[in-house]
Amino acid sequence: MQRERVSENVFWFQSEIYAQVTAGVITGPQWAVVIDTLALPEETLEMRSFIEEELAVPVRYVINTHYHADHTWGNCFFPGATILSHTLCRQLMVERGQNALENARKQNPAFKQVKLVLPHLTFESGEASLRVGKKNLILSTTPGHSRDGISVLVEEDRVLFAGDAFMPLPYIVDGDIDMLLNTIKRIGKMGLENIVQGHGDIILRGEIEEAVKENIAYLNAIRKITRAAAKKKNGLETLADVDIESCGKSRVYLGGLAVELHRRNLRHLFNQAQAETASAASAADPKTL
Repeated sequence: MQRERVSENVFWFQSEIYAQVTAGVITGPQWAVVIDTLALPEETLEMRSFIEEELAVPVRYVINTHYHADHTWGNCFFPGATILSHTLCRQLMVERGQNALENARKQNPAFKQVKLVLPHLTFESGEASLRVGKKNLILSTTPGHSRDGISVLVEEDRVLFAGDAFMPLPYIVDGDIDMLLNTIKRIGKMGLENIVQGHGDIILRGEIEEAVKENIAYLNAIRKITRAAAKKKNGLETLADVDIESCGKSRVYLGGLAVELHRRNLRHLFNQAQAETASAASAADPKTL
């Protein structure tokens, strides 16, 4: 696990095992707030040890930016902490979490020590705030990667923990491309010093504008490509030739996982475009009237 001090009392952690997933902590004089947990128990426990032993404060709150396992399954390693999230995050964890955890336990014995801990406090719209020491944390909805996405702004430092709303490669298979485009554009206008991505490295102030443009360009490119492919008889075959570089991204992102995520993005949007085309054709067919 890597870690770095982002600003005073604000720290970042990154997994060296799975997809460069990240987490954060903001400390006050008496307690700390954790933002997301890491994918595997050993790394979340290492993060907790650093907070309790080196920063010398207990964790009072854990914020889940969305329900996905690599950001929430470490909740159980902060006993006594209050878990905060979007209302949908809790709902999706109830609906999908236990089955996913049972499947993961079959594949990796490390997950046998994991227990699903649901958020205790949730909000549905607008913003929520939390004060820790001298820092004011503003929680706001940032959907697109998933319906329940939220981000956490450290107001005084203009540091945004964006969750998976901002990644080296935008991923929309469990979300909505239009929502994510709107979210990324809004993040680009926030006047930030740093963006802590849900996966990957921290984006510095001078890099933010280009990162925003690159992510928007990628999403627009894959939407255009998949819509065109959906109109062809062999459309799915043509997508096999659409590599990640041709859409403006690097195959080395996320330790190489970006290539597979890119393929999934294409397949997801292709299926959506085909369904929209079929629906439009059906609506235009007089026989259906």
